[in-house]
Amino acid sequence: MSIPSMELNNGVTMPVLGFGVYQTPPDETIAAVGTALSTGYRHIDTAAAYGNEREVGEAIRRAALSRDEVFVETKIWITDYGYDSTLHAFTKSAGKLGIEQIDLLILHQALPDEFDLTIQAYKALETLLADGKVRAIGVSNFMPDHLTRLLDATSVVPAVNQIEVHPYFRQSELLAVDDEHGIVNQAWSPIGGITFYRDGSHGSTLEDPVIGEIAAAHGKSPAQVMLRWHIQQGRQVIPKSVTPSRITENFAVFDFELTADQLVAIDALDTGLRGGPEPEQITRATFGIEIPEP
Repeated sequence: MSIPSMELNNGVTMPVLGFGVYQTPPDETIAAVGTALSTGYRHIDTAAAYGNEREVGEAIRRAALSRDEVFVETKIWITDYGYDSTLHAFTKSAGKLGIEQIDLLILHQALPDEFDLTIQAYKALETLLADGKVRAIGVSNFMPDHLTRLLDATSVVPAVNQIEVHPYFRQSELLAVDDEHGIVNQAWSPIGGITFYRDGSHGSTLEDPVIGEIAAAHGKSPAQVMLRWHIQQGRQVIPKSVTPSRITENFAVFDFELTADQLVAIDALDTGLRGGPEPEQITRATFGIEIPEP
């Protein structure tokens, strides 16, 4: 089946469901992405910092799909911020992916203590967009104040903001700010995996009784219910897995619909506890890693 798509603020379309490769080891990436593409996924999300762009590109080539059939997204890491450095970071990512044009290129984090570098990096993305080297640009893990500062200093409104969103951490204020500016909310850790693989004390969304009851009512899994929750609320989702059965399961979310009451019940599970790092604490000194050449 074909995946429904959503239109970004510059008219480019993107599938509402993508496939993520965060923490996927390079030696497992080709097989995982290959399984996803054969299942029907047509959006692959990677990043320079993941260390598996080369393998993502190889999997896409092996799938023998035409280039315009696969929406490729990657991210610039903070070590490569700054105008010229970011332009070169595009060259590194495109080279590893083995493609000339990247569909969506985004900044992986804001640098609150060096926001001038963040601005220069985004201006480089604007240049890449104007030159046709990327089809859309955006950001990731940007909070409302970061977006305000960015929008005041640049010309192109980000097409997406990729952020941590799941039933235990909904970020309702940020979702509303993105919506106000026409920025698509793209959910990483959409089924709340970060709640149990990073800090189990937060509990597991997969074992939540409210989600379990809704899943049973629809004959679906908790993961499928959470992905459906995102999609019905207008978010794009990028679940990740290396397990073929789960890759297939996460794709089967278009044959049922949650009720308004069920959506509200899932919204009510928000704990306000972030699983990922605090965006305000991101610095090059703490999180800097060298992104190698192709």
